[in-house]
Amino acid sequence: MQYVIIIAVAVVLLVIGCFAAYKFGYESKRKSDEEKIGNAEQKAREIIDEALKTAEAKKREGLLEVKEESIRARNDIEKETKERRAELQRMERRMQQKEENLDKKTDAIEKREAGFAQKEEALAKQKEQISKLNEQRVQELERISGLTSEQAKEYLLRTVEDDVKHETAILIKELENKAKEEADKKAKEYVVNAIQRCAADHVAETTISVVPLPNDEMKGRIIGREGRNIRTLETMTGVDLIIDDTPEAVVLSGFDPIRREVARIALEKLIVDGRIHPARIEEMVEKAQKEVETMIREEGESATLEVGVHGIHPELIKLLGRLKFRTSYGQNVLKHSIEVSLLCGLLASEIGADVRLAKRAGLLHDIGKAVDHEMEGSHIQLGVDLCRKYKESATIINAVEAHHGDVEPQSLVAVLVQAADTISAARPGARRETLETYTNRLKQLEDITNSFKGVDKSFAIQAGREVRIMVVPEQVNDADMVLLARDISKKIEEEMEYPGQIKVNVIRESRVTDFAK
Repeated sequence: MQYVIIIAVAVVLLVIGCFAAYKFGYESKRKSDEEKIGNAEQKAREIIDEALKTAEAKKREGLLEVKEESIRARNDIEKETKERRAELQRMERRMQQKEENLDKKTDAIEKREAGFAQKEEALAKQKEQISKLNEQRVQELERISGLTSEQAKEYLLRTVEDDVKHETAILIKELENKAKEEADKKAKEYVVNAIQRCAADHVAETTISVVPLPNDEMKGRIIGREGRNIRTLETMTGVDLIIDDTPEAVVLSGFDPIRREVARIALEKLIVDGRIHPARIEEMVEKAQKEVETMIREEGESATLEVGVHGIHPELIKLLGRLKFRTSYGQNVLKHSIEVSLLCGLLASEIGADVRLAKRAGLLHDIGKAVDHEMEGSHIQLGVDLCRKYKESATIINAVEAHHGDVEPQSLVAVLVQAADTISAARPGARRETLETYTNRLKQLEDITNSFKGVDKSFAIQAGREVRIMVVPEQVNDADMVLLARDISKKIEEEMEYPGQIKVNVIRESRVTDFAK
């Protein structure tokens, strides 16, 4: 029982101890929290006070800065206002000075005008006096000379005309000699340089081609039974086959060089193949035509590559290739065109013109000759039409149209094409002429020179490159010789066609003969 009481007392004491401990801890914690709260509130008040002080200081600083800025702005405005006032004052002073100067100049002009008016009156009086004196002088001269004023004018004009004619002839001769010396020197230099730098061969084509045969027995096989093989070949190619006594050879005759080339290739293939009959002939002719077409295209492309001209229409390239089989006065037209193109490029480089454009114009200048056997019109007009059709430039078209002088050249390139074409055609050995054409040209040259008054005799020499004219010395004086040579040259240029140039040499000779007895 005691133990129970002791235990109960112990439990009660334990509970009381726990309660006391709890209350003590609670009180101590409360006090601690209150102290912390008090400290926090104090710190908050301190922070607020500090913030208020900082804000007040910032406010004062801002007000000071605004005041300083306003003061500076006011000072700047005042300074600018002063400067503008000073500038306006300076401008006013200048305007006043200008007005004063204008007033002075106006006064001076008015004075000068008054002086001019007086001078004009004096001049008018002098003119009247001079006019009266002039009339008196004319009347006195007419009385002394016995001539009227009209007769005197006519005599004076005749005298002046003779003097002017003589002086003009002398001046023309001097200017021509000087211009010729300078122009000839430059022109010869350019032309010689161009010719030396351009080397081109020319092959004289004819209207026949010769095909060699392995033996004379082949002639009979070419003719065929009752001539059917040769008739088929002639019909298919449009070329005449001449089989005569020439040993081991067949002659192909025709004016169309392309057809003649087709016939030659086809005949050579037939001879190599050995099977010669109408069907085989047709097959070989078709193959030969394809080969010639390929050859034409390749020749055209080769020509453009040789001269360095690109961008030409494919159809124009084919027409260039056709020129390989075209000749003019024995000169191969394709080789002539290539030579003209190269010469144009060299001349253009000498004088600073467009080299590529000059080469292009030179290459295409005779393109019309590729179709002049098939179409109506001159090769110049056909060439112009082809260049227009295939969108060549206006400069190229004018160069093609003007290269024989039919129209006026409109560019330096057209003039270069004329010069290069003349150089290529007039080069010794480049062309051949028939005897009839040659003699007609010489006769025409002499007839033109003999038609002028005062010409005694004329002689065309150096194959028509020069004409020597003997004049009657009593009818043509030294001054008239210059004008006569000029007139003859112009008439030759207008009425004749010739390659290169013709030298007109006028000779006046006076002889006095006497005898010692």
